[in-house]
Amino acid sequence: MSTALKTKSGRLVQWLFVLSFVVMAFSGFGQMPIFKRYYVADIPGMGWAADFYLTHTIHYLGAIFLLGFFAYLITEYLLSARRRFRLTAAGIVRILLLAGLVVTGIVRVLKNLPDVTFSPGLTMFVDIAHLGFMLVFLLAALAFVLTKQKWVTARSDSLS
Repeated sequence: MSTALKTKSGRLVQWLFVLSFVVMAFSGFGQMPIFKRYYVADIPGMGWAADFYLTHTIHYLGAIFLLGFFAYLITEYLLSARRRFRLTAAGIVRILLLAGLVVTGIVRVLKNLPDVTFSPGLTMFVDIAHLGFMLVFLLAALAFVLTKQKWVTARSDSLS
């Protein structure tokens, strides 16, 4: 994304991605009762953060936005940007971690459907995997930002 981000629309894409991930991380951690337990909900104006159903709805709406956003970015890359840019190793790592997040997130949604049941072991595995993918993604993203490793780089060869 780096070289492509020199345009206004590129910066908008970057900020939408960051903002959506902040919302998803906050609402995702809100699914665990940590905001009430650690008094975040006691901060004036933050009482809503302890409402499981509200954070759950925000998380689902954020997931819908992110899936659409990812579909847009994938389509844009495959149809035009791959001619000018290639994915870096850091970009591939990020994509794989995001894919893990999406897959475990979809399984978590399925688990929440009324007619779908999973064993307690599988449920715990998926829950921990989803949290693990998120934490590893955030750590990797921080490491890549600090080391200035970009998602894409300009392509020196040309694709037809």
